[in-house]
Amino acid sequence: MTEIDLTQQAAQFGGSQPLRGYLATPPGEGPWPGLVMIHEIMGLEPMMLRHADRMAQAGYLTLAVDLFSAGGPRRCLVSTMRALSKREGRPFGDIETARTWLTTSPDCTGKIGVIGFCMGGAFALLTTTTGFAAASTNYGPLPRDLDTTLTGSCPIVATYGARDRTLRNAAPKLEAALTKANIPHDVKEYPTAGHAFLNEELSGPRLLRPLLRVAGIGPDPTSAPDAWHRITTFFAQHLH
Repeated sequence: MTEIDLTQQAAQFGGSQPLRGYLATPPGEGPWPGLVMIHEIMGLEPMMLRHADRMAQAGYLTLAVDLFSAGGPRRCLVSTMRALSKREGRPFGDIETARTWLTTSPDCTGKIGVIGFCMGGAFALLTTTTGFAAASTNYGPLPRDLDTTLTGSCPIVATYGARDRTLRNAAPKLEAALTKANIPHDVKEYPTAGHAFLNEELSGPRLLRPLLRVAGIGPDPTSAPDAWHRITTFFAQHLH
């Protein structure tokens, strides 16, 4: 894992000042397909870095971009969520900065995907027409204008939990929209899983963790292995 300073490049796209990213490099000899990773609402925490390491081990040069670089979650969360709602602004510049950085890296083949979790999954869905070759959204909220958003989209693999109270019916809605738009996809909802179920442990402030458990947010080791397998299989089909 290597910390990358993306500040200079971010200025070109209206991104964060400063902007940091964390690069996870696959074993062996490159070049490799690239992957931009977008973190959960809690920020680029250790659990997110482990997800980046996992994707690097699967053979993807993975750049986890820190959307909260300019001040941490407390200072950046509100403006980030506002930009998500408006579908424009600093976070989109950050994501494009990361994609462009991978495009110009000699260690990257030039084929680049995007993967996001929670809030990051919503951003991933909104960037499927910006030059990525494939996208993975994991328990990511759907945009209101789903059909318009998906016009011209890259292939999408999407993962949801049936016990996620915040995203009821998201999986069938996305499945129907992708089928209607004739976009290659793999959408699955896991019956025993809730929100953030790909995480191996609860993240976020310790004081909130009991509440997260009650809300059904947290790991599901029964469902996670199949979900990760679907993600890596889908990327293998579309990024090589």
